[in-house]
Amino acid sequence: MNERGNYFRIARDQWQDFYTPGNTPLTQAELDNIKSLNDRISMKDVTDVYVPLCHLIHLYMKDFESLTLSKGLFLHRYVKMPPFIIGIAGSVAVGKSTTARLLQTLLDRLFKHQTVQLITTDGFLYPNAVLEKRGIMDRKGFPESYDMEKLIDVLNEVKSGKENIPIPKYSHDVYDIVEGEHELIDSPDILIVEGINTLQLPANQQIYVSDFFDLSIFVDADPKLVEKWYLERFESLLDTAFKDPDNYYYDYAVGDRKAALAMAEDVWKNINLKNLEEYILPTRGRADIILHKAKHHIIDEIFLRKY
Repeated sequence: MNERGNYFRIARDQWQDFYTPGNTPLTQAELDNIKSLNDRISMKDVTDVYVPLCHLIHLYMKDFESLTLSKGLFLHRYVKMPPFIIGIAGSVAVGKSTTARLLQTLLDRLFKHQTVQLITTDGFLYPNAVLEKRGIMDRKGFPESYDMEKLIDVLNEVKSGKENIPIPKYSHDVYDIVEGEHELIDSPDILIVEGINTLQLPANQQIYVSDFFDLSIFVDADPKLVEKWYLERFESLLDTAFKDPDNYYYDYAVGDRKAALAMAEDVWKNINLKNLEEYILPTRGRADIILHKAKHHIIDEIFLRKY
């Protein structure tokens, strides 16, 4: 283990030695169901990286609970334990959704008395009609395409203990907010918030989304690798979208494959890579934990913030 800036830099073989798990609390079939399209993750990854990570998270939670109890003792009153919120950030196609779903499952299994819920910031994108009206459809995913005030209001309600909080539902099939449909955040003990913008600092706001996080994780990889994974995922989407005319990718799936791939490469270069370099990567240094991925989606290093 060595140090880099504000982080302890830990190789995978060292990381896995920090905690020796018993039985892995999920099956291969469950893992296959959790992982995103075209993502690669093995049971060994779960055992070596994610189970130790869950127990590190538990240490953060114990410290959080201790501070809350101490506040109550100081105030001579009962202070209700607020939800412990974990933010997960990273590029498009880097595998943060898989990380979020896997952590949700593992935390739920390892700590049976804790209720765990997951939301994504996709639900706080403005509807496509609004983006088109504002002339920023080609900026979808950039900071201005999100209703950050709504997300901040929701997280404030979560921390305040409000029950059954409705949040907009986003569909990746139609690439838009589903009108009239909502998901509910129902007083979880642990809330995981996943999205490319969770650690960003939007201009002209006194409160940031990350202010509500008790722990933050950034899923990282070389941009060239992420581009490769993005294009591979796009091709996988085309291989299934031709079955559903309502799918956003249907026209690309039934059209010329070379033209579709050229379009995807253009989207990566002019939208996703630009967003990554200008708005996502600059937030990496704000994370408590960085999971660094190498080839084949394998996490080879973990960075743990010193202070």
